[in-house]
Amino acid sequence: MKNESVGFIRAGRRQRRRRWIFVTGSLAALSFILCCAMLLLGNTIYPVMDVIRALSGEQVQGASFAVNTIRLPRMLAGLFAGFAFGIAGNTFQTMLRNPLANPNVIGITSGSSVAAVFCIVILHTSGAVVSIASVIAGLATVILIYVLSRGKSFSIGRLILIGIGIQAMLDALVSYLLLIGAEQDLPAAFRWLTGSLNGSQMDELPPLVLSVFIFAPIIIVLGKHLSILELGEQSATSLGVNTDKTRVLLIFSSVCMISIATATTGPIAFVAFLSGPIAKRLVGAGFSNVIPAGLVGANLVLAADLIGQFAFVARYPVGIITGILGAPYLIFLLIRMNRKGEL
Repeated sequence: MKNESVGFIRAGRRQRRRRWIFVTGSLAALSFILCCAMLLLGNTIYPVMDVIRALSGEQVQGASFAVNTIRLPRMLAGLFAGFAFGIAGNTFQTMLRNPLANPNVIGITSGSSVAAVFCIVILHTSGAVVSIASVIAGLATVILIYVLSRGKSFSIGRLILIGIGIQAMLDALVSYLLLIGAEQDLPAAFRWLTGSLNGSQMDELPPLVLSVFIFAPIIIVLGKHLSILELGEQSATSLGVNTDKTRVLLIFSSVCMISIATATTGPIAFVAFLSGPIAKRLVGAGFSNVIPAGLVGANLVLAADLIGQFAFVARYPVGIITGILGAPYLIFLLIRMNRKGEL
């Protein structure tokens, strides 16, 4: 009987592992297909060999400029920003055990937005300065929300409500900055606030790429501890997890990634909010969905950008498409949580 039970458990674990490998591999393959589509499609559709030759450094009339200067930076920005948004959103939702506890809803991206808009319309700077200011503002926002939500005891519900209030205040500050900003700076600020891959340049991408390569592995390594934190403070402590140290590392890594991604592409709506639940539904229980969440985020951004470019008569920024996809889910989630008494 004991051997049968052990065999049943091992068989279940192997089945869940195969499902995780299949889902993750499928999401990675979809990301590759979407990346190829981003490079091939545009006002002119170039043959595959011309795109490969242009990427290898060979001069191909028309294709070299379009692929290397316009399409490649746009594709890389969407891929890495989407991955960063997906992992960071999933980390907050899992760690705080609430699907509403993601950087978009609780004001972290709004903090980064204030810093970025201030740099654009007041200081007239861009690039590394915007990235550094966004990270500092994002961390400061997290600290402020956490301090205000402490009270006599920490409450996730209180943190979310305070985060929503902080977000409203920061959004008002963004509106004020736009009112007092110089007219020539407003188009860039509005385009950035919408969440867009338009105008992405290779020299703006190193901070984003480095942040993903540095902080994503930290979150992936801590993925097992992240799943344990979902069980609650006492359970995680009894299982040997240093909850304070783990939370600090997870929050710092997530905020750095999402702040730099926000500085690069703008606050692309609902990607951080949708990626975790979609990945969790696809992967199922038993294995970490950190990597799948990042891949879901990348696929959402790349697919939404392609839809915004080619599905309509007019071209729309990626943030508008993801907003259309995410808003109904947010309303559905609020209604469901209200019925369960979780709000």
